[in-house]
Amino acid sequence: MQKRVPVAPDGAHCSTCMLGHVCVPVGMAAAEVEKLDELVKERVRLEKGKTLYSLDHPLDAVYSVRFGSIKTQLEDATGQIQVTGFHLPGEIVGMDGMLEGKHVSAAVALEDSEVCVIRLADVDRVAAHLPSLQQQFRRLMSREITRSHQMLASLGSMRSEQRLAAFLLNLSQRYASLGYSSTEFVLRMSREEIGNYLGLTLETVSRLFSRFAREGLIKINQREVRILDLPALKQLLGLEIC
Repeated sequence: MQKRVPVAPDGAHCSTCMLGHVCVPVGMAAAEVEKLDELVKERVRLEKGKTLYSLDHPLDAVYSVRFGSIKTQLEDATGQIQVTGFHLPGEIVGMDGMLEGKHVSAAVALEDSEVCVIRLADVDRVAAHLPSLQQQFRRLMSREITRSHQMLASLGSMRSEQRLAAFLLNLSQRYASLGYSSTEFVLRMSREEIGNYLGLTLETVSRLFSRFAREGLIKINQREVRILDLPALKQLLGLEIC
């Protein structure tokens, strides 16, 4: 089910939101952030598995994940699915379609989730007396697109174990930016979805999780992951260990 919830006058706003350091207000002055309070007038609550928006639908809003998590995916004429990204709280979904004026992917809730609706008409209206907002949106669009493209582009040259290591390190960094543990988190996506995203079979993903656990890199209990040896995961990718 998709449920639209108006934002109450005394409800949580951009200026008081705990996700302000990673969401739209990131890097903006306090006085500017207060003006963003009129930007979000409603939120959408989604049950697990429900669609936020579909491929090719007109784009009149983008969405900031307030809680829960969202996956984006493509579907071809034969019904074949390709997962293109996983979005955590504070991350913005839908920006990849702003140049086209329509959604270039579908967005589906990985768990019960809530998103803030940021209508583009309201962005234009607020930007009329807050010129820095347009520049902020360009920065955010660049950040979101660059992050997803860098991840996908790097996967092509990686071995299977490097792909999974990169995926876990990417999640680790993003959870850390939210103020959560960088070494203990729950995978909201299935192993099949991880494999789809990484270009690996379900069997390969399962085998690699078992191998990483056996080698002492991680401890895994169903979807609960604890990274035991962060430097070793980085070493797998040839990254410098700080």
